[in-house]
Amino acid sequence: MNVIDFFCGCGGLSYGFVQAGFNVIIGIDNDKAALQTFETNHPNSLGLMLDLSKENFIDELDQYVNGRSIDIIIGGPPCQGFSLTGTRNSLDKRNQLFRSMFVAIDKYSPKVVVIENVPGLKTLYGGYYYNEITKEFDKRKYHWEAKVLFAPEFGVPQIRKRLIFIATREDLNVIKHPLPIITDSNNFVTTEEAISDLPSLLNNESEEFIEYDKEAIFDYAKKMRKNSLGIYNHIPTIHSDLVVSVISQVPEGGNYKDLPQGVGNSRKFNEAWTRYDRHKPSKTIDTGHRNHFHYCYNRIPTVRENARLQSFPDTFIFKGTKTQQYRQVGNAVPPLLGFYIAKAIKEQLT
Repeated sequence: MNVIDFFCGCGGLSYGFVQAGFNVIIGIDNDKAALQTFETNHPNSLGLMLDLSKENFIDELDQYVNGRSIDIIIGGPPCQGFSLTGTRNSLDKRNQLFRSMFVAIDKYSPKVVVIENVPGLKTLYGGYYYNEITKEFDKRKYHWEAKVLFAPEFGVPQIRKRLIFIATREDLNVIKHPLPIITDSNNFVTTEEAISDLPSLLNNESEEFIEYDKEAIFDYAKKMRKNSLGIYNHIPTIHSDLVVSVISQVPEGGNYKDLPQGVGNSRKFNEAWTRYDRHKPSKTIDTGHRNHFHYCYNRIPTVRENARLQSFPDTFIFKGTKTQQYRQVGNAVPPLLGFYIAKAIKEQLT
């Protein structure tokens, strides 16, 4: 079944769909580096730079579709106007970009549509955008259901909640969301299980490719290492002596509130100076990268460590500058979550 991924970014959601057996033919975005990453890791897909705010974008897209049937449309419209960590500007033009997906729905009449966003979409601005999305589905007589999925319940070692719309064409049986595969929080995949096998970088190694220097003990790490001889995107950030000194005083699982008085005063907000707890999933990975720290090393996680916490396998290589790579990882849907969404759809469609 053919899939188009709107706002694909580096391709986390697409990767999950490919692993579930779908044919992602096109990923659309306006970020050049993210599209380079997308095409590198989706060799059978086209990464298409397209301005979805243009009225005639569908004509350009259709040239690349080239007569093929489109069975599923997926996408995570920009959430900067909805996110709790964003500016939450109701007039942000990006808030309207979800409408491009409905233009494509009118054109291709897909069997299923998946829209992913932050849970805040449901309540912010009085639920305006949530209601607009549901109205658009209702107009087209798609059956829809919106549900918040919790990433650790699907094997992702990260505290991350995402609002997922699954809409089904009226002539088909309604597609339901996937059920959790882990229901006991004591069994969630932990940060230690996710990244403890990666090189420590205590000597500030900065090679583009690093061979593994220890065996993987945990099943999750073994899964992430499958078919990989080593790792890319594992370059440390060199902090000033002052920053290292502050990080070193944060206990495992602690944050700025645990620092001595007068230390770390430059950052005082909920996520500031947060050190991960190896026995728990990580905090939510965001597009920045300077507030969370490794559970035992006095540095921020590398792009690869964040990618592991997002459930990207080690064979998935990120392109662009290090800042761009961090942004791509933070913006992505965890591939493992995408896989279980795709798997549920596939099982119910066939």
